[in-house]
Amino acid sequence: MKTFYPLFLPAIALVLSAAGLTAAALPVPSQLTSATVYLDRAVVTRTAKAQLPAGETELVFERLPASLFDASLQVSARGTASAAILDVNARLTYVEGTTNPRIKALEDELSGLQRQDTELKSKLVLLDQQRALLGRIETAVTAPPPREATTTGARPSFEEWQKLLSFQSDNLTRLSSEQQAIGKQREDLAAKTAAAEAQLNVLRSQQRGARSYKTVTVRVAASSAGSLDVALSYGLPGASWMPAYDARLRTERRSVELTYFGVVRNGTGEDWNALALTLSTARPSQGGGAPTLPPWVVDIFRPMPMSLPTASAYTEASAKRSRAQGIGGAAPAGNLAVADALEEKDAIVAQATVESSATSATFKIANPVTLPSDNTTQRVAIALAKLVPTLRYEATPKLLEVAFLSASLANTTEFPLLAGAVNTFLDDTFVATSRLKTVMPGERFDLALGADDGIAVKRRLVNRFAEDTGLTGKGRRVTYEFLVTLTNNKKTPERIVFKEAVPVSRDEKIVVKLLTPLERDIGTVEGQREITREPEGRLSWRIDLKPGEKREIPLKLSIDYPSEIMVSGLD
Repeated sequence: MKTFYPLFLPAIALVLSAAGLTAAALPVPSQLTSATVYLDRAVVTRTAKAQLPAGETELVFERLPASLFDASLQVSARGTASAAILDVNARLTYVEGTTNPRIKALEDELSGLQRQDTELKSKLVLLDQQRALLGRIETAVTAPPPREATTTGARPSFEEWQKLLSFQSDNLTRLSSEQQAIGKQREDLAAKTAAAEAQLNVLRSQQRGARSYKTVTVRVAASSAGSLDVALSYGLPGASWMPAYDARLRTERRSVELTYFGVVRNGTGEDWNALALTLSTARPSQGGGAPTLPPWVVDIFRPMPMSLPTASAYTEASAKRSRAQGIGGAAPAGNLAVADALEEKDAIVAQATVESSATSATFKIANPVTLPSDNTTQRVAIALAKLVPTLRYEATPKLLEVAFLSASLANTTEFPLLAGAVNTFLDDTFVATSRLKTVMPGERFDLALGADDGIAVKRRLVNRFAEDTGLTGKGRRVTYEFLVTLTNNKKTPERIVFKEAVPVSRDEKIVVKLLTPLERDIGTVEGQREITREPEGRLSWRIDLKPGEKREIPLKLSIDYPSEIMVSGLD
């Protein structure tokens, strides 16, 4: 029989304690076996096996992270012992040293590196002393003899000078070599020390309560002795995951392979070693229900009268602070909160912007995952989807004479594609990085696949001329004529969509006329005609080109306005 027990029975523990019942404490070794990572936390499961005697026993799980959410504790058990779970509780314990074994290992490593550096510095001092001794020997030998030393042999002979020079050279070379070697060793030690200190700072900053830990006690009652497999689950902050994608266009098959990854971060304070990992799109922090909508109140604005504080007001405020701090005996010390409470203020509501999806999904990772608790990230594969795209090229020749490949796709998978970064590949060549919006199953989305030189786009100004209009010459007209040239240099037929801007008049005195193409050739819905009108004066062409085909598309327009006014926006 498997029993699940959330933390909601503190009353039972109080009643049994009041009755004087005691249970034998049994520390149980345990290990992490699975973790479910959400977008802002993780729920991990720790398993243990215990041999229970008949009666009550306290199963003690020691040295768990201090940041553990007490309300998230869940216990399940199964075994040969006929046992009942009575209660579960967690308590915080403070210690003198750190409880994180990785922090302790780094601290020991730093201590060892510092000892090595101290030994090397001692060797350098010894070498400096030896170098100073050689200098004194050289000074003593080469100093001129005293006047009274006139006997033969008072000065070194030529052979003795050679031996002295050889002795000095050998020892100075040895000292220099040893000093250089020690300097190199100290540089290596400094690099190792810096790396260890950086890791230690990260671990210390991410671990809340590095000098404390939680002890979880599960009290069970067994009618007969036997074994019991216990699973303890609890939530931890410091873990998260985010989606990432690799989109690979197979040009020969004209298909898109979309690889869905989860980028997982572990900063919980517990290392994950070969555990079963599950990724969830649920957001526990949002709660289970929709928020309550406050009333929308509309009222007459009544400004508050402003007046400068008087001297008596300053005196009263000073006296109030004095009473709160216990000055003058009017109020006991530490009663500042009572004084502040007299000045009532409206509480503000902290609001956050949260991204939400219409549904949630759970991804169980196929292979066990090992991830240390150092906030580094690891990509784990979630799924591979093969999608059939509708390909087309898009261009804005006025801004950039380049064609960009775009794919229109449908999410034919059973899971949502959450918003994330996309690395785009054409076959095996990396071409671009973009973003993917959240896409639900069955929903269509566009995927940018980067620039492609196989489609040539050229735009040039054919003509621009200005002329006077009207019988009296009080009008002015500027005419523009452009030519866009598209060339399909690929071996497959392709569709190119390009956009051009037609001037938009903001004054009735300025009249814009589109001469080419004609208005009757322009549609308002995509697919209705080859040319479509879009908002803000944009025109969109959809051109289908055969392999090797070249096409020229003209654009001609005029702008009429009175000559006495100045018009902005004329090229």
